Amino acid sequence: MLRLIGWLFGFGVFMALVAVGAGAYYLTAVSAQLPDYTVLKDYQPPVTTRVHAADGTLLAEFARERRLFQPIETVPPLVINAFLSAEDKDFYKHGGIAIDGVFRALRDNAMARLDGNNAIQGGGSSITQQVAKNFLLTADQTWDRKIQEALLAIRIDSTFSKDRILELYLNEIFLGLNSYGVAAAALNYFDKALYQLTLSEAAYIAALPKGPNNYHPFRRPQAAIERRNWVIDRMVENGYATAKEGEAAKAEPLNVIPRAGGSQLYSAEYFTEEVRRDLAKLYGEDQLYGGGLSVRTTLEPKLQNYAREALMDGLISYDHDKGFREPVASIELGPDWGIDVNKITPLSDVPEWQLAVVLELGKNEARIGLRPDGVAGGGVSDERIEGTLSGPEIKWVSKPVQDFLKVGDVVYVSPVAGKIGIYTLEQVPEIEGALVAMDPRTGRVLAMVGGFSYSLSEFNRATQALRQPGSSFKPIVYAAALDNGYTPASVVLDAPVEIRNDDGSIWRPENYAQQFYGPQTLRRGIERSRNVMTVRLARDIGMPLVAEYAKMFGVYDTMQPVLAMALGAGETTDMRMTAAYATIANGGRKIVPTLIDRVQDRYGVTVYKHDQRLCQDCQASDWHGQGEPLIVNNREQVLDPMTAYQITSMMEGVVQRGTGTAAKVLNRPVAGKTGTTNDYKDAWFVGFTPELAVGVYVGYDQPRSMGRSVTGGTFAAPIFTEFMGKALAGKPATPFNMPAGMTNAWINPNSGVKAFDGEAGIEEAFKPGTGPNLMTSVIGLDVNTLDAIQRQQQMQDQYGGAITQPSGNGQYLDPNLGRRSLF
Repeated sequence: MLRLIGWLFGFGVFMALVAVGAGAYYLTAVSAQLPDYTVLKDYQPPVTTRVHAADGTLLAEFARERRLFQPIETVPPLVINAFLSAEDKDFYKHGGIAIDGVFRALRDNAMARLDGNNAIQGGGSSITQQVAKNFLLTADQTWDRKIQEALLAIRIDSTFSKDRILELYLNEIFLGLNSYGVAAAALNYFDKALYQLTLSEAAYIAALPKGPNNYHPFRRPQAAIERRNWVIDRMVENGYATAKEGEAAKAEPLNVIPRAGGSQLYSAEYFTEEVRRDLAKLYGEDQLYGGGLSVRTTLEPKLQNYAREALMDGLISYDHDKGFREPVASIELGPDWGIDVNKITPLSDVPEWQLAVVLELGKNEARIGLRPDGVAGGGVSDERIEGTLSGPEIKWVSKPVQDFLKVGDVVYVSPVAGKIGIYTLEQVPEIEGALVAMDPRTGRVLAMVGGFSYSLSEFNRATQALRQPGSSFKPIVYAAALDNGYTPASVVLDAPVEIRNDDGSIWRPENYAQQFYGPQTLRRGIERSRNVMTVRLARDIGMPLVAEYAKMFGVYDTMQPVLAMALGAGETTDMRMTAAYATIANGGRKIVPTLIDRVQDRYGVTVYKHDQRLCQDCQASDWHGQGEPLIVNNREQVLDPMTAYQITSMMEGVVQRGTGTAAKVLNRPVAGKTGTTNDYKDAWFVGFTPELAVGVYVGYDQPRSMGRSVTGGTFAAPIFTEFMGKALAGKPATPFNMPAGMTNAWINPNSGVKAFDGEAGIEEAFKPGTGPNLMTSVIGLDVNTLDAIQRQQQMQDQYGGAITQPSGNGQYLDPNLGRRSLF
C-alpha cells in the first residue's frame, strides 16, 4: 500500500513537473512573440490639429481621431478618480495585474464554458493591461493574447511610473463620438474642458470605456444613465464623493450636447479650407490630421463677418433685379409635412434664412410652416411653427404671392425685423463672387469670402477661380511706364488703332463708350479707364516689359507679351490681384499673401512663422533704457516707392473723378481701379487705403453676360464700399505718404503742362528731375498723324474753336467748319 502511495506521489510529482515544464515552454513561446513595450517611452499619439483666428477664436479642428493630449499633471483628480473607480480601483497598489479582476474573469469564463460558450469573456483587465492591449496587441479574444497582455502588463508596470501608464491610458482610450482620450470626450460630449466637468459628467465619461455604443447618450439613454450611476456609486464607495453628492449627481440628466466639428465660425469656411490645403502642402496629411499642430491664422472674425455680409448683400441685390426663379422644392402637403420638409437640407452657413413650406395661399400672402429642427440623435421635433409670408414685404417681386407660389412649395424665408411672425421671401443667387481683404504692409489675409455659401459650393472663387481682371490690370501697365521714364503728365493719344495679329486677323480695341477722346494724360487715361490709350502705351513701352512687371507683382506666373493682355485679357485670381495692389500700397515692397501667422507643434515649439523681417534687438532679456528695436523690412522691392506713390495718386483720382466714384462715400483717401471684361462677364474693383487692401470679383461660374449696365463701378465697387465702411468705421482717415524728394505741381489735366493761376488743374507728384510738360508731346503718333494734327491746328488758329466730338471712325470735327480731319 505504501509502495502504491509512493508510486502515485512520484507520478503526481512527475506530472506536475511536466505541467510546469509545459507551462514554462508555453510561456517562453508566448513571451518570444511579445512586442517591444519600450516603444511606449517615445509614444506620440495622433493629436488633433487646431486652427485659430487672430484673436484666438477656434476656427477648425482636423483629425482622423479627435484627440487632445492632456498631460497627467493637468487631469483633474475628479476625472482620475472616476476612471479608477470604474476600471481599476487598486491601480496604484498592484503590480500590473488586478488579482481580484483575474479571479472574477476566471469565474465568468468557467461559467461560460459550462453553458457551452467557449469564447473568452471580457472583464478582469487592469488599466495597465488595457494599455498593453490598446498600444501593443490586437483585440483578438484568445488565450494567447490574454497571456501576452498579462506578461506585458507586468513588464510595463516595472518599467514605467503609474502616472505615465495612466497618462497613456487616459489619452488613448476610445470613448465614442470619434473621441480619443478624456480631453476630447469632454469637448465632444459636453463642450467643456476637463476642469469644468461635474461629478455626473466625469462619471459618464468614465462609464464609456466598457463600450461607448452600449451607453450611447441618445440611442441608449437609459443604459447610459444606469452605467453612469454605477460609476457614481463606486466613487462614493471608494471615498471620492459623499453619499449626498452621489445622490445629487445621479438625479441629473445626462446633459450631453454634442459638439459640432469643422469651422466654429460659420462665415469662415472658405478661409479654413484654404488653411487646410496650405497645411497639407507644408506638413503632409499625417501631420495635418495627427500632428497636434496649433495654427494661428491671420483671420479677423469681425472683418470676416463684414466681408461675408457685403458680398452676400451685393449678390442678393443683383439677383433680386432678375426676379424670382423657382422654389427650392415642392412636396405633397400632408399632416406630417414637417417630416418631409426636414428631409430638405438647408444651407448650414446662412443661418439668417429658414426653409418653409407654403401651407395656404391668400390674397398676396401665404401661411407658411417653418422647417422643424432635428432632435438630438436623429428624428424631427414635434413642434410646428407657422408664420405669414407677406407679399408687401417681398419688395423685389412685383407679382402677388399667389401668382408665383403654390401650396407645397418649399422656399427660403427670413423674419421681418420688428414684425413677429411675418416673413419675407429669399432666394439663393445664381451670381457668384469673392472678396479678399489684406493688410498691405504684411500680406496677412484678414478676411476672405470665396462665394455665397460654402455649404452650396466649396469652390473658392478667391483663390481657385481664374478670371479676366479686365481694366483692373491697367495699373500694372501704368506702373511699368512710370517706372521707366514716363510721368503722370505724359500724354497718350486716344484714337482708333489697328493691331494685326500673328494669324493675320485685325484687332481694333475700343473704349467702353465706343468713342475716342484724343490726347489724354496718363492720369486721365487711368481715371477714365481708356482702353485704346492703354494699348498705345503698352505698345510704346513694349509688352515684354509689361509681362515682366505682371510677374513681379504676382498677377501671373507667366504672361504672353501680346497687347490684348494689357487690357486684362489673361486669367488670374482675386487673391493675386489684391496682393498686387497691396504691393503698390506699401511702397513697392512685394507682398506674398498668407493665411497663417505661425504654426506650433504639439510641444509648443514654433515650426513656422510668416513674418521673416529682421529684428536683432527683439529678443532683449530686459529693458535698461534702450530704444525700441528696429525691424528691418527685407521684402523684395519690386517697384520704385516714388512710382508706387504716383500710381496710388492716380488711382485716388479713379475714386474721386473716374470710374470708381461709388467709393467716394467713404470720405477718406482711397485708391482703386474698376475692371469690366468683354460682354460684361466679370466685374472687379480692387482698391486700398494705407491700412487695408481689398479685392472684389463678381461673375457667373459659367461665364456669361451680366448685362450692359453691370460694370466694376456699378456692381463690385459698392460691395467694396460697404465692406470698407464697416471695416474702417471709427478709424481716422489716413493720407498716403509721399516719399521724400518728390515735388508737387499743378498741371492741366488735358495737356500735362503747368496750370496757370485761375486755371482748373490737378496737383501731380513728380520724381526728381521731372515736372509738368514744357509742351504737349503725344505718345502714339506717327508722321502722317502728326501732319494731320498740324493741319488741324492751323485750321484752329485760322478759324478758332477746338477739336471736339469724335465721329467714331477716328475723325474729329472742327466746330466752326464742320469739316472732318483724320486724327
